[in-house]
Amino acid sequence: MRRVAVLLIAGLLVAAGTARAEPLKLRIGWVVVPASLEPIYFAKPGIAVHNGKSYVLEPIHFAGTTQQLQALATGDLDLANLAYSAVGAAIQNANMQDLRVIFDGVQDGAHGYYSNEFMVPKDSPIHKIEDLKGKVLATNAIGTAVDIGMKAIARRHGLEDKRDFSVIEVSFPNMKSVLLEHKADLATFVPPFSYDPALRDKARTLFTMKDAMGVTQLTMLTARAGFIKQHRAQIIDFMEDAIRAIRWYTDPKNHDEAVQIVAGFMKRPPALFQKWLFTKGDDYRDRSGVPDLGALQRNLDTERQLGLLKERIDVRKYADLSLVKEAGRHVGK
Repeated sequence: MRRVAVLLIAGLLVAAGTARAEPLKLRIGWVVVPASLEPIYFAKPGIAVHNGKSYVLEPIHFAGTTQQLQALATGDLDLANLAYSAVGAAIQNANMQDLRVIFDGVQDGAHGYYSNEFMVPKDSPIHKIEDLKGKVLATNAIGTAVDIGMKAIARRHGLEDKRDFSVIEVSFPNMKSVLLEHKADLATFVPPFSYDPALRDKARTLFTMKDAMGVTQLTMLTARAGFIKQHRAQIIDFMEDAIRAIRWYTDPKNHDEAVQIVAGFMKRPPALFQKWLFTKGDDYRDRSGVPDLGALQRNLDTERQLGLLKERIDVRKYADLSLVKEAGRHVGK
């Protein structure tokens, strides 16, 4: 009897150990590849050391960063790729005081790299911002980074949303057809869609995101403080793997293979990506995953100056870079 009891206890301990060893399902949001690398982070074998062990990455697609914010608020997402605009909305509008910026996404116009474009047809009578009065503008989703940039530059030129122009929501893959079929007078373009030769042949850039907002911490990875506290070790493991992935993708010696991976995922010809992907023709990505909090502060300050935020937000209170720095030390230079 005593031996049976000992065996039962041992069995329970083994079962408990197995349960504890179960990897964390890490739900992470993404919008569009290659600005979001999450769906293809580990397409190259050997990059992910910890995926499948301490955590299992589960990328979830969203139309925009504002939808990710809603999912993060309801607990349906663990890590959200939020635009600077969504960060401001989370803190002030949703009172999400436990939101923390923890990892870089992409930076627009930084260090001479690409800036997203707002385009009109080549035969359009629109040649300056003021000409947008009475027009229809296309954005990917209301409240996203590019949407705020578009409205911010319009406001500086005396134009107000709803009063002077209207905005429609269009997914990035459909922007070209909406613009060229004259269903919108101006549309928003990000890579790879902005590099479509057919688009370039019939459209021109009216202004860029950098014109609207300066250097922009366009997207960044965020989490809630409670989730970070509970799963800190797994998040750091993920960041280690993510840093390795970013460094692999942005290494020039891997360029051709990286192009093949992205083109395959997007189901588009590799030639569309060859010249610009992971070069200065692309968004900037910090190779150690560290976001530019200075740029983020300026972006939010611009929103405040334009009346889009009620009060100034001190980003230092809503950032926790200790995880990415620890992950960086583990990966090394």
